[in-house]
Amino acid sequence: MSKKAESTKAHLFYNCQIVRPDFKGHDSNMAFLVCDGIIHWIGKKNKVPKDYKITKEFNLDKKLVFPSFIECHTHTVFAGDRSDEFELRNTGVSYLEIAKRGGGILSTVQKTRKISKPNLKKISQTRVDEFLRQGVSTLEIKSGYGLDLKTEIKMLEVAKSMQGPEIITTFLGAHALPKEFDSYAAYLNYISDTVLPILKKKKLTNRVDIFIEKNFFESADAKIFLQKAKDLNFDLTIHANQLSESGGAELAIELEAKSADHVIHLNRQTLQKFSKSKTVAVLLPTADLYMKCAYPQARKLIDAGATVALASDFNPGSCPSQDLMLVGLLARLEMKMTLPEIFLAYTKNAAIALGIENQQGDFSVGKYANFICTNANMTDFFYSAGKVPDHQLFIRGSAVKV
Repeated sequence: MSKKAESTKAHLFYNCQIVRPDFKGHDSNMAFLVCDGIIHWIGKKNKVPKDYKITKEFNLDKKLVFPSFIECHTHTVFAGDRSDEFELRNTGVSYLEIAKRGGGILSTVQKTRKISKPNLKKISQTRVDEFLRQGVSTLEIKSGYGLDLKTEIKMLEVAKSMQGPEIITTFLGAHALPKEFDSYAAYLNYISDTVLPILKKKKLTNRVDIFIEKNFFESADAKIFLQKAKDLNFDLTIHANQLSESGGAELAIELEAKSADHVIHLNRQTLQKFSKSKTVAVLLPTADLYMKCAYPQARKLIDAGATVALASDFNPGSCPSQDLMLVGLLARLEMKMTLPEIFLAYTKNAAIALGIENQQGDFSVGKYANFICTNANMTDFFYSAGKVPDHQLFIRGSAVKV
């Protein structure tokens, strides 16, 4: 052991049961060392290395320890709500028809443009705290309710200012066509040529998203836009194949996007392409519940060898729910996912979808000490909608209070 390691100060956590990486069991009487928020060692209590200076000790009272949740697809920063549209959809008005009437995304854009930055920050922090209470240590937040440079920057700055979880921001300027533009192609050119370089310079995000769907952004125009974003070293993700076989999923695989999200409508060929791709299929069953859509083919994707993640898709229109337990419950009931698969989807696979798997997503040496400690059983999770088992969340080795 080097002199540097000998002088390293560490916090010792011991007397716990660490859940195995496949979530199919746990190891008892375990301990681990955390230095500067990073896991340095994991093993039995009687084998703790003697060449670390233990500055604090935490007896975890035989509780379960497993990696904390990563929420990899949300629209958490916005103003207003669209509860009136929920009633319209229930009476048979389609999502596309509501959008044509001036509702949908553009109605939220109008409210988000008007709200002051301090007020937007205040209401957004309340939503972030709700994710934190559920054991979310890392939260992705998209822009996309500004559709102009000023408001998109405002949204991204608010997102980055959120307290509590680690925040990953995503630019979703290509969410809908703003009224200031006559064509989707012209708007995408404006975003790629003007907006993306500014966001890169301001370091507000390194991720770009786009909503590819009929009557929204078409895959041909999207490909040109996404290639420009990729050339600027942005990571890519796509709202893909939610309402139809829009070509978004195929484009995500072709461009090696980090993820393709929704992916409800997949033909056999595309499903097989996922199995050979590094692109993660992010499934959003709570949105499918609200939209009365079919549920994604999770079982076929997993059995074919694809990487599948889960997320809430929390947003003001098509999914006004932040309930992680409901997401997992729907995945179990409607998508035939097993409980270990759901834990993997909300931890390791979600980290891969965000491109942060080298730092987060599993409980191992070298990763952030982001974990959940609980007296509950694993089977108590993703079982009762609206009820998260009692637990303590740790981020970078520190207990989180909400």
